[in-house]
Amino acid sequence: MMKILIGLVAAMVIAAAGFFGFEFYVQQRIAGQIDAAFDQVRATGGKASHGTVAFDLLHHTVTIADIAAESAAQPPVSVKIGSVTASGVSQPDKTRFVADGIEATGIEVDARMVAEGDWHVTYKVPRITVKDYSGPAGPLPQPASSSLIDVYRFVIEQFARITAASVTAPSIGATLNFGATTPANADVFTYSGLAIQNIKDGKIAAAKIDDLIFAVNVQQAGKAESITGDLANVAAYDVDIGATAPIFDPQKANDDRYYRIYRQISTGPYVLTSGQGLKMRIESMTIDDVGLRPSRLQLPALLAVIPAAAAPPTPAQAREIIEQAAKLYESIRIGNAEMRNLSIQTPQGPTNLSAVRFNLDNGKVGEFALEGLEAPAAQGPVKIGRFALKSLDLANLMRWSERYADPAQRLSPDQALGMLVLLEGVELKGLVAPYKNTGKPVNVDAINLDWGHFVGPTPSSAHLTLKMSSPLDATDVAQKMLIAAGWDRAAIDLDLGAAWTETSATFALEPVALEVDRFVKASARVSLANVPRGIFSIDPAQAMAAAAQLQAGPVELTLRDTGGVDLAVAQFARSQNVNREAARRAIVDGIRANGQQAAANSDAVAAAEALARFVETSGQTLIIKLTPLGKVPMLQFMQLLQADPLTALGQFKIEASTGL
Repeated sequence: MMKILIGLVAAMVIAAAGFFGFEFYVQQRIAGQIDAAFDQVRATGGKASHGTVAFDLLHHTVTIADIAAESAAQPPVSVKIGSVTASGVSQPDKTRFVADGIEATGIEVDARMVAEGDWHVTYKVPRITVKDYSGPAGPLPQPASSSLIDVYRFVIEQFARITAASVTAPSIGATLNFGATTPANADVFTYSGLAIQNIKDGKIAAAKIDDLIFAVNVQQAGKAESITGDLANVAAYDVDIGATAPIFDPQKANDDRYYRIYRQISTGPYVLTSGQGLKMRIESMTIDDVGLRPSRLQLPALLAVIPAAAAPPTPAQAREIIEQAAKLYESIRIGNAEMRNLSIQTPQGPTNLSAVRFNLDNGKVGEFALEGLEAPAAQGPVKIGRFALKSLDLANLMRWSERYADPAQRLSPDQALGMLVLLEGVELKGLVAPYKNTGKPVNVDAINLDWGHFVGPTPSSAHLTLKMSSPLDATDVAQKMLIAAGWDRAAIDLDLGAAWTETSATFALEPVALEVDRFVKASARVSLANVPRGIFSIDPAQAMAAAAQLQAGPVELTLRDTGGVDLAVAQFARSQNVNREAARRAIVDGIRANGQQAAANSDAVAAAEALARFVETSGQTLIIKLTPLGKVPMLQFMQLLQADPLTALGQFKIEASTGL
């Protein structure tokens, strides 16, 4: 029995000695691999050191204490970590390192840029936890150089080689000093609740920050002002870090595809407060489908044109910087961006905005829209239901601004018209604004203006719709007739289109529809023939030469009386001091008498008779059609119309009729 007991104890001692001996061996091996990795940093001129390395074989746990590293670049970037503990570690093969969990504590990152506007940033992270980590084993390769491009490319490549179920950090603190800013006045940023989910193949399923609180200092009119902010619920979904790699690769300079970087970014609410009493709140913001196009965004080319901070750019450099910035707009695609429920509190009163929406593709904003604006003004509040810019070309707007940025250079007409090419239309709905000192508002139900089909810098087609009403001003002499008739507002509904057709060389105003409430409803179609391309030239001599070729086309006009005839009769009655019946008879008789003077032109007599009937009975409709009897040169017709109207109209077949 004693022999068995002694043998058992001996076996236990040998096993324990073997266990601790193996643990010591593994610990030394791990320490050697860590030292090899740190030697790589030191070999490039940087600094790297660590404290105790401990390994718990039973729990497969590695702990490294007091890590410190500093880059060789000047000014250096330094990193300090109090300890890193990896638990449940294993190495399924020579190329992979796996850990159930990794926890790093006491992390500090310090970076500085010495330039004309030097800055110093420090990050402090009490704890970072990684779950289910898998990554490369052994020392990592080094970046090709210490340049920013090579470092970014290296980080992207290494990120694509790791996987993790989650990365969390309860809090992150950052301070930022600019120039001579003292630490006491540094900008401070505090992040809380960082959580990154499902990292694999260079992609992140979701990344969230519960809250970002910051306090920054700015200069306003030479005085320091503090601004504080609180940005909550920051989240990004389906993030593809690897998709950014092509913008760092010169071999992808001709790659015209879009690579999606984010499926969605969302945040809100966002509150911003200044020391001057300004307070802004945005309830939420979302950005969907963000992509990058390498052919228009090559960061090496962009960074290459940026001059040293101490040297102002030359004119050639400034042009190249703007060109690269324009390409930056062309490189970004945003499916939809939306900001909702913006409110700003100012001493003048609150300003509210329900939504801002836009998208971006190939340097163009398909639509930029503001909705639900309410703002204070000197004579009363202003409200806008919707304001939108259609197809705004941001990229070429930057190029245009650079070309004509010199204030000493006056814009020529073609240069000014050239701006129209950058925008295809404007829309305004639901405008309510105070009108002078009447105490009553102007109401614009809708204004919609579109243009396009450019001939050089000049649009050859346009379409305007307008529906609005306005109070009448008793101090305006021109409006006193309407006020005397009992009007307090005037309402207008307009639909006006114009288009040139090159194949047929015709220009038409169509549709033309105007309704003045309680006055008249009119529609028309006006056309010109033999309209050459040169008519759209901004060269006056060329435009006049083209205008000489214009010929009159058919004209059709329809007028429906909705109160205008009675208003004109009442005004005439007051001016002649007669009753309305007498005034109407006098007007009708005058029209017929004038028509008899054109007895040689039966069409003119018939037209005068139709006009007389139109005035004679309220609510009538008058239809007039003019058809050229041959080729009628437009310029000659306009001159003859002023000198001898009857002879001028004699070149047309005139059809006139009335009907209810």
